Amino acid sequence: MPNKIMDPIGRLMGLRYKSHPWHGVDIGEKAPKVLTCFIEMVTTDTVKYEVDKETGYLRIDRPQKYSNTVPALYGFIPQTFSGKKVAEFCMEKTNRKNIEGDGDPIDICILTEKEIVHGDILVKARPIGGFRMIDGKQSDDKIIAVLKDDAVYGDYGNISDCPELVIDRLKHYFLTYKDLPGQQRDVEITHTFDIEESHEIIKRSMDDYFHRFDTLDTALKTV
Repeated sequence: MPNKIMDPIGRLMGLRYKSHPWHGVDIGEKAPKVLTCFIEMVTTDTVKYEVDKETGYLRIDRPQKYSNTVPALYGFIPQTFSGKKVAEFCMEKTNRKNIEGDGDPIDICILTEKEIVHGDILVKARPIGGFRMIDGKQSDDKIIAVLKDDAVYGDYGNISDCPELVIDRLKHYFLTYKDLPGQQRDVEITHTFDIEESHEIIKRSMDDYFHRFDTLDTALKTV
């Protein structure tokens, strides 16, 4: 798929200004098999960070209410968007109706044996699967990947290679990190999926992105 954003003018702008991690970072020529990913949080973070969509800088979303921390590098895949095509795939796989994309880039959890001490970084990763999370009526897929050439996880070829305990820890985090006493959230994980399905979600999210932001490249050329 041709990259509509990273044209020569876009690259020149990147030399002078910090690239927006969602719109200004190239997903990579080998996507969906190998991706450039932006990391918002690491395993030692006790505060929930996320990228501010307007500025591209990390901001504090919320302090964690309990002691759980994300058990992997956590961030998103640049130039992806959970929109119509992603939602259609979710409905196809779950037989649900009236599901929408959540309007965010696709989330990704990256396994590595390395101790990464802070977020706001770019890494190369290989998707191996993931799990389908539905938050209310919104599709909120979580892609599971391994850090490219990682010494421990780098040889994993599919989600079946990943220990079940690792997947269970990731699921527990996403099902509980927003919990507040006395409140119930309409969040569920319907199933775990393999590498082929993760690739399909990423390809659909790339299409959703270019449909949603099809005028962004034109806007950049007029700056």
